Amino acid sequence: MRQQVPTANSDLEIIAGLKRRDPAALGDLYDRYGRLVYLVALRKVRNSHEAEDIVQEVFLRVWTRAHLIDNLRGTLVTWLLTVTRNLTIDHLRAHSRYAWSDQSCFEDVPAPADREFSDSVDRLTAALTNLNAKQRNVVELAYYQGLSQTEISERVGKPLGTVKSCVRAALQNLRRRFSEASARGV
Repeated sequence: MRQQVPTANSDLEIIAGLKRRDPAALGDLYDRYGRLVYLVALRKVRNSHEAEDIVQEVFLRVWTRAHLIDNLRGTLVTWLLTVTRNLTIDHLRAHSRYAWSDQSCFEDVPAPADREFSDSVDRLTAALTNLNAKQRNVVELAYYQGLSQTEISERVGKPLGTVKSCVRAALQNLRRRFSEASARGV
């Protein structure tokens, strides 16, 4: 059976189902994005058992906090990857292995078998390359290296308010690009 490429409408249906506490919606979410969550976690923890634990934590968090999903603030996959990132950082800190590299989360990830994952990575990579250098730098420091905004401020030598504004502008830019791509059916 061939898996269909997710659409904004199908993600909206999953969100609605999660908010209704429909277990089938959680299953659909897992079927659609479980592999992506696993590969992102695996890339950072480099241990399949730990990555599987993180995946379980992510989907439990999604189930218990589905009411916080706001499709007007971003896409479902963006929210899911943010949850994954945060729980992975928590896991690494708890296990005293907080060793984020300078590499992208998606480098050296085995080639995906499904087109949906590949398309998501391609869209994210393209959107990141379209950010200006300052915005791309703060996004990479925050989401790929796991730095807090205070740590970013110290690293780049800019005031915390400036860093916060730059992160916010970068995320708005990414959100806009993903929304435009979804509207075009890309």
